[in-house]
Amino acid sequence: MDTKVTSIISDNSCFYLPQDNEIQIFEHAFNHQLPILIKGPTGCGKTRFISYMAEKLKLPLYTVACHDDLTAADLVGRHLMEGGQTFWQDGPLTRAVRQGGICYLDEIVEARKDTTVVLHPLSDDRRILPIDRTGELLEAPDNFMLVVSYNPGYQNLLKGMKPSTKQRFISLRFDYPKMNVEIEVVCRQTGIEKPMATRLVEMALMLRQLKDHDLEEAVSTRLLIYAATLIKAGLDIPSAVKAAMLEPMSDDQNTIDALYEVISLKL
Repeated sequence: MDTKVTSIISDNSCFYLPQDNEIQIFEHAFNHQLPILIKGPTGCGKTRFISYMAEKLKLPLYTVACHDDLTAADLVGRHLMEGGQTFWQDGPLTRAVRQGGICYLDEIVEARKDTTVVLHPLSDDRRILPIDRTGELLEAPDNFMLVVSYNPGYQNLLKGMKPSTKQRFISLRFDYPKMNVEIEVVCRQTGIEKPMATRLVEMALMLRQLKDHDLEEAVSTRLLIYAATLIKAGLDIPSAVKAAMLEPMSDDQNTIDALYEVISLKL
């Protein structure tokens, strides 16, 4: 099974506005070789924050989008055949341990339960990665950091992180940015003018009040950026808001119509 992996080298291009003291905590964790768990709702800036920190610390970033079929071999590596010859190919976790950098496992609870076992020796004071198939025992360098994230809203009895695994990490809780910060983010990311960004954020705040009542998920900052991008490109405001902020929230037309009514005075 192919695993979606990206490797990004720092280029000082990632924009991020802090919500609290998360930058300082991350830096202290990196300097003392401590792993980090980031929890927060979809689209609140978790991945953006990790990209920003990788650039700030000038570290390669190996991002793995976790899914139901993710195996330990997808992370560690496997033997492959080419031209009748067998060779070993490192997975993203192994590459990060060998070369240094941040290995970021996005939505870790989506991975198979046995996958997290691989992380245990890397997320305690041993900081080692045993590779049974090659007989290697890799020691993580000082510039290696393990980061995982998940959305607590998706947790249930079948998908959740064991307490014994959670307690191996320093944890940061993310939420949607404060209003003034979110307005600035939308402006900076899209180039839209502040009054329009303010209207979009106000709509999002109104819709977020329906979370846990009529909606499983709230309108994310990411969706606000999408809406602002469409408006900046010339699409009319109602169409942009419906396509970027309302339709992703539900497949039920009655629900979409009701959401539209909630924010209609802001359109």
